[in-house]
Amino acid sequence: MNRAYRLAAAGVLSAALVAGTAAAASAAPASPAAHSVAAKATQKAALTAKASTNSVKAWQEFRISGTSTGIKAGTKVTVQQKQGAKWVALPASVTTNKTGAYSLRVKLGIKGVNQLRIAGGGTVSPVITVTVR
Repeated sequence: MNRAYRLAAAGVLSAALVAGTAAAASAAPASPAAHSVAAKATQKAALTAKASTNSVKAWQEFRISGTSTGIKAGTKVTVQQKQGAKWVALPASVTTNKTGAYSLRVKLGIKGVNQLRIAGGGTVSPVITVTVR
């Protein structure tokens, strides 16, 4: 029984400590660095994408590269292909580097004009097209 009281007391003290820290943090004036971090957080997320070629043979490898803005470095970005009315994720993904850039290798087997885009960080890039012959 004594152990149960100690656990309950520790929980109450922890909650009080967290509440006190949060109140102190909200009462403290914001520094200029905090404003720049907040500005970056509210910056609109965007992805760019460019294929290394416009036309490839079936299953020939090519690259898609681009940059991300407003997305945390290390975010996973994935290639999506339009199949009918749906966007389907392909097994081609990579993480963005510290500057937000990425580059990944892709192979396509569906002949004809393929519509592709990059998705990650809650946003998608503009559509790019690659023709498979």
